[in-house]
Amino acid sequence: MKRISMFRTSLLRFLACLALAIGLSQAGAATEEYVLGAGDIVRITVFQNPDLTTETRVAETGALSFPLIGSVNVGGLTLSAAENAIASRLRDGGFVLQPQVSVLPIQVRGNQVAVLGQVNRPGRYPLETTNLRLTDMLAIAGGISPNGADTVVLIGMRNGRQERHEIDLPGLLLGGDLGGDLPLAGGDLIYVQRAPVYYIYGEVQRPGAFRLERSMSVMQGLATGGGTTLRGTTRGLRIHRRQADGSVEVFQPGLDDLLRADDVIFVRESLF
Repeated sequence: MKRISMFRTSLLRFLACLALAIGLSQAGAATEEYVLGAGDIVRITVFQNPDLTTETRVAETGALSFPLIGSVNVGGLTLSAAENAIASRLRDGGFVLQPQVSVLPIQVRGNQVAVLGQVNRPGRYPLETTNLRLTDMLAIAGGISPNGADTVVLIGMRNGRQERHEIDLPGLLLGGDLGGDLPLAGGDLIYVQRAPVYYIYGEVQRPGAFRLERSMSVMQGLATGGGTTLRGTTRGLRIHRRQADGSVEVFQPGLDDLLRADDVIFVRESLF
């Protein structure tokens, strides 16, 4: 009896979890329905009324034209809401008694987001769901390229005014606070600029330009360049740093000092 009771309890828990998962899935599906925008081309069909089948474009005003009922404003509506709007007009006009309307996007041109800069696949991408966020769009664009910065710029219109946000992507993902993973809207622009660099020249193994990592010390910068040559020395090391007024400051750093963007490290030749 005890085993039967334990089995029954486990079964009830499983069924409860299954019901919760189904409910969450349905809720998620309800919030992820596409929203129509200007430029979208859709195919509209009415069940058992093939003569009403129409392919039309959503105008800049958000309206489309449909037989018998004329102009219908669907801009900003989900597909189901647009279907209900068209069905109501057909029913209220007495054209179809119980219309079953289906709206299918053919070409998605409205509600697009431009992703530019240091990403693997820059371009314009449609907002196929209503809850698409910044990290989702970066993933669609192939992620940030190796030369991309950690900070992402998001520019868009919200409540009739332009907004600009700078999002620290590692801080967002590693910090666990996803509140900065902003939801996107049609017309948004995402820009990933080139990562900051520093330069090494002189007696080093691999002189050149290198990506500046966060909190990177002079010693770490030298190690990235392969370290000094046999003739090089860290004594008398020099950094050339450009100031805000355009002047260049030359100073001798400590190995634990932090590098800044566009710093130039010069490694001297040892005299001994």
